[in-house]
Amino acid sequence: MRDYLELVRAKAALTVIGDTVAGGAWAGRGVGARILALPLSSALLYSAGMALNDSADAELDAQERPERPIPSGRIRRSAALGTAATLTVAGIAVAAVVDGRRSLALALPLAAGIWSYDLLAKPTPLGPLVMAACRGLDVLLGAGVDGVRAAAPASAAVAAHTLGVTVLSRGEVHGTTPVAAGAAAVGTATIALSTVVGALAECRAAPAVVVAAGLGRWLLLVLTAQLHAVRRPTAAAARTATRAGITGMISLQAALAGLKRPELGVALLALDALGSLLLRRPRKGDIT
Repeated sequence: MRDYLELVRAKAALTVIGDTVAGGAWAGRGVGARILALPLSSALLYSAGMALNDSADAELDAQERPERPIPSGRIRRSAALGTAATLTVAGIAVAAVVDGRRSLALALPLAAGIWSYDLLAKPTPLGPLVMAACRGLDVLLGAGVDGVRAAAPASAAVAAHTLGVTVLSRGEVHGTTPVAAGAAAVGTATIALSTVVGALAECRAAPAVVVAAGLGRWLLLVLTAQLHAVRRPTAAAARTATRAGITGMISLQAALAGLKRPELGVALLALDALGSLLLRRPRKGDIT
């Protein structure tokens, strides 16, 4: 079981839970069973993507990340592919049962995007854009098809952040470039500025406090690592910035959700605290 938890990056699944929470908050969706179930759908689809990633990259990982479950011989490649398929079906089923066609209409293209990224787009120039689109769709999953327009700004923020993280992740083995790291840092600053403007427009104390807490932690964690990668674009710096971008996603989700529903933002800040403990000491290949 431990090997399979490593395969799907179980701890890192915490970083997708807030996607649907933020999407639902921006769409004005009520707090109920779906607020718990749709994050589960996201986590299942995320885990499916991780298993599929390792199945697709088995030959490359044998050279670059031999400690991972497949190249180390702990899990067969076919078993990883079967795990990915099972988790994908489970993720789609949860969305359909809990929210019907409103979420199913988004869960299906999200699942298709995940499989397309891992099997086709990942090594191409379109790879980061496809990954960003997947995370944007994950936010919209929480909003439902009738809330897509309302949740579009939150979806765009998460997608933009994901784009920067994915571009940086391409330098984890051989190093990144100052241009790539700088572009990610500019994107981070732009998202932060847009969120601050949104908080000021709300003109309410509770959202402002939650947004400040989430955004402050996000900037401290993510922007600091990205600026370091600009100065020293080594593989180690790229890995650190990538890991910071992934773990820092929860803080961004908290800020976005808190802008519309402060209580949900506070809940995600608590999740962020838990995530920081669980993800503090990752092993090689554990998250990225």
